Amino acid sequence: MLHLPVLRRGKPYRSVDVARVPDFETGEPLVELSQANPGLVRRDLVEESQQAMRAALEGLSLRELVALSARAAEQFMTATLPLGDATQTPEEYVRQLSATTGLPHVMVRKNMEKIRAALAEAERVIAGLTRGLDLELIDRGYGEVAGAAVSFIPRSPTLGVVLPNNSPGVHALWVPTIALRTALVLKPGSAEPWTPWRVIQAFLAAGVPEAAFGFYPTDHAGAGEILRRCGRGMVFGDVASTRPWQADPRVEVHGPGYSKVVLGPDASADWERHLDVIASSIVENGGRSCINASGVWVTSNAREMAEALAARLVAITPRDTADPQAQLAPFVDAKVAERISAIIDRDLELSGAEDVTARLRGGGRVARRGSSTYLLPTVVLCDSPDHPLANREFLFPFASVVPVRPEEIPARLGPTLAAMLVTADQALVARVMASPLVHRLNLGPLPTWRLSWDQPHEGNLFEHLYVRRALLGRAGVA
Repeated sequence: MLHLPVLRRGKPYRSVDVARVPDFETGEPLVELSQANPGLVRRDLVEESQQAMRAALEGLSLRELVALSARAAEQFMTATLPLGDATQTPEEYVRQLSATTGLPHVMVRKNMEKIRAALAEAERVIAGLTRGLDLELIDRGYGEVAGAAVSFIPRSPTLGVVLPNNSPGVHALWVPTIALRTALVLKPGSAEPWTPWRVIQAFLAAGVPEAAFGFYPTDHAGAGEILRRCGRGMVFGDVASTRPWQADPRVEVHGPGYSKVVLGPDASADWERHLDVIASSIVENGGRSCINASGVWVTSNAREMAEALAARLVAITPRDTADPQAQLAPFVDAKVAERISAIIDRDLELSGAEDVTARLRGGGRVARRGSSTYLLPTVVLCDSPDHPLANREFLFPFASVVPVRPEEIPARLGPTLAAMLVTADQALVARVMASPLVHRLNLGPLPTWRLSWDQPHEGNLFEHLYVRRALLGRAGVA
């Protein structure tokens, strides 16, 4: 059986305590992960050890680290890399990740490209996040911008990241950390250790010092220790798992997105033109991402839109995970799919909402193909933004179509990670542009999942890792 050890400042450590991760189809164990107990995490993350992790990067300039990130991008995509005591080709990575998470091969490959791009374009990503700061200025820690003195210092020697299982594309958010000369402490998802492990190995193959990396498969308590001990943190999860960290300024929280397509009065009248991009916003990546649209908000023609969208989505059916046309991901745990479907059905019992897809698909929402369990795409028509299903997000292609008055946009949208706004109404555009409710805004028919890593995403990685301090005078003057 494959075995992945704990990495303690890059050194493998095999624990007596292991967790076995099964192939979701056969149920047979595929890989075992050495487990780091909370005590080990605490010992490893004392301040001196974290400082030593960052010190491993001190001899490299940011420009050199950017070049190493670009080299790591190539290694990640093409190289045969160490996998515990074995090795892993890119194709084996695709198959293994799919086997433990259910994500179809085609989606794994698309997410690989996202990670590759974030690594290969680290300089452009940093330029966007720093608003064009010179890399040498960050290296020195001080300089001038537009005639004003500026100085930046690291907030922490390490970034501790508690990672999810749902989609490997999210790893593109933290991979620029090394280029910003900050060491990494990673807690992999319980069913998806493959991506953080492979990224670390790609960095090592590129020449980044091993001491800059920690890899700690652990339980909930161990994950909490990582976030408490590291000066800066990042956590991915649902509302319940991220709630304890919402008020902690050291931790960047990535929870549900409640992303939306918003059509102004003009676009709502001409909704058929936008059906393709709306469907793509809902379905891309199996509907598993926080930037998938889970709501379509229109000022007119809500029923017509819902009917047409439902007709489009019911044509999507389960396929084999190796099928290049696969658009749905099975649930590793069938009970999770059944529980989600039951939540939707419970809220549908309240007046004011209708599952438009139900009568078109001629069967239930929960579907089985062989030993795999799926949730079929679902479009719900709500009669107002007040219905509980008007602003919900689930781990499959789900969207509510919601009628809203133009003057209620954006106030009624609620928190929205990514929004696609289609309208020529400049007053409406101005209101949405001014709203703190919308974190990412795609103007025009650009799907909600379309993004650029040089833009902030639920926070700015550079500002999370560095802080500006006041500076007067000039270095070297007595």
